[in-house]
Amino acid sequence: MNAPDHKQLEKQRLEANKLEKRLCRLAGQAIADFNMIESGDRVMVCLSGGKDSYGLLDVLLKLRARAPVDFEIVAVNLDQKHPGYPAHVLPEYLKSLGIPFRIVEQDTYSVVKRLIPEGKTMCSLCSRLRRGVLYRLAGELGATRIALGHHRDDILETFFLNLFFGGKLKAMPPKLGSDDGRHVVIRPLAYVKESDLARYAEVRAFPIIPCDLCGSQDHLQRKQVKQLLRLWEKEFPGRVETVFNSLQRVVPSHLLDRQLFDFPAVAAGGGATAEGDKVFDIEDFYSTATFPLRDAVELK
Repeated sequence: MNAPDHKQLEKQRLEANKLEKRLCRLAGQAIADFNMIESGDRVMVCLSGGKDSYGLLDVLLKLRARAPVDFEIVAVNLDQKHPGYPAHVLPEYLKSLGIPFRIVEQDTYSVVKRLIPEGKTMCSLCSRLRRGVLYRLAGELGATRIALGHHRDDILETFFLNLFFGGKLKAMPPKLGSDDGRHVVIRPLAYVKESDLARYAEVRAFPIIPCDLCGSQDHLQRKQVKQLLRLWEKEFPGRVETVFNSLQRVVPSHLLDRQLFDFPAVAAGGGATAEGDKVFDIEDFYSTATFPLRDAVELK
């Protein structure tokens, strides 16, 4: 091997190492910030065969090896009987890791195809059916946490979907109670960028299983929002990060939700309050760069 090849390989190795450290640091930070995992927890990691869930399992295994708290990991996969689904891939991969796992076969694919008209979005029903199976599995396995592979971009896309199409300020929480109230759902990759997970999947050569059901629908509003965020980030680097940070700095008194803040109780008290405002001041949002909302970027 000549010198240039050796240097290139060494550079790739260093970059891969930095990427792994960044993913572990961000996941560890999210776990700590939201108290996602405690000593004695049994974490059920939900695997779909996509890059995100592979990355989640890989990072959690690395964190468990160095974490100050002791917790268990069990991997689960729901084989939804999609036509052509390579059922052997995940079992072989999980056996190679030497960790406990459960593969459950349930034909939700036929149910979704039967109930959802051609051309309509399948995600909602598919998600509900899958969720019910995973809750049942968590009970059978004695899992205290259900870990999902949603990342920072998923959270942002959900926020804008609710804003544009749902008429509400709502995103995807890093930790929440399950629908049936019996489990705690966590998203340890809440601070991780999708692009980093995509690169990590290449580095680790995960055996990716493509989704040929809802993930293949080109007209989904989520895909349109994803494209919008990419365009914003390309033209205004750092803006997506700013939006994400805003989800962690909510000021209820400066919104209009009467359930969230007690507006009738606001009265002049002769002193400054934390909810007060410099009423006539205009905040300097453009001190570093302008950010026009252009008609060229639109959701069709």
